[in-house]
Amino acid sequence: MRFQPAPANFGIAFQRIDLPGQTLIPAIVSHRVEVPRRTVLVAGTDSVDMVEHVLAALSGMQVDNCLIQLDRGEVPAFDGSCLELLHLLQSVGTVRQKVLRPQLVIDSELHVGNEGSWIQAKPNPVGQLEISYSLEYPHPAIGAQQLNYVHSPAAFGRELASARTFLLQQEAEILRQMGVGLKVTNREVLVFGDDGPQGNRLRFQDECVRHKTLDVLGDLMLAPFDVVGTIVAYRSGHHLNAEMARQLVQMYNSQNSHRRQAA
Repeated sequence: MRFQPAPANFGIAFQRIDLPGQTLIPAIVSHRVEVPRRTVLVAGTDSVDMVEHVLAALSGMQVDNCLIQLDRGEVPAFDGSCLELLHLLQSVGTVRQKVLRPQLVIDSELHVGNEGSWIQAKPNPVGQLEISYSLEYPHPAIGAQQLNYVHSPAAFGRELASARTFLLQQEAEILRQMGVGLKVTNREVLVFGDDGPQGNRLRFQDECVRHKTLDVLGDLMLAPFDVVGTIVAYRSGHHLNAEMARQLVQMYNSQNSHRRQAA
């Protein structure tokens, strides 16, 4: 995987340099396809899998123009977190471009989901992006966890970047039976057995809710603008996160349409 500079207004896009067409795959929600437990983007016959951690790292670094080139269909897993990605991006630095990224200021409430899992967006009184995530997991070593996160590069590096993907041991076994994750070890993902993480240690006591918050941040990057508002999520996953991104795009388009009519 290679991160390439991109001009203002380019946005975020992936490119499969191992395929003949080397088609650009924009990181916007209209190019997302539904695949369980991950975020997958498609353009034509080209696709790229597991992009959410890359998008979260770019959000954490406030990078909004970048071309990511890959020589295979799946983003490297690293240790299941954004930490190595963050360190790589920090090692080369970023530049401030002359064109501001578009911004959506949430002016009314949006809600996606049902009683069992949902995500909500509403105005933020102090003009920032805040994510409040509540996790309830049917496992004694995870249980109920809650996190309030105010987005900034410093907060991302301190509170979210090192939080890793997690799943239960029985879930890992089912995935391996399906041929998924055969090369993944406990280094790349937190696997919870009856007594807690197997062959691994938690980086935070509430690492699971921190990673779910990281996923929300990555999936919101599928809306091609900065979001100013409060996001409240209860047991939300990639599907609902992406549906919220779609709703935010509709709100953005509606706001711009009203501005044009007023002008």
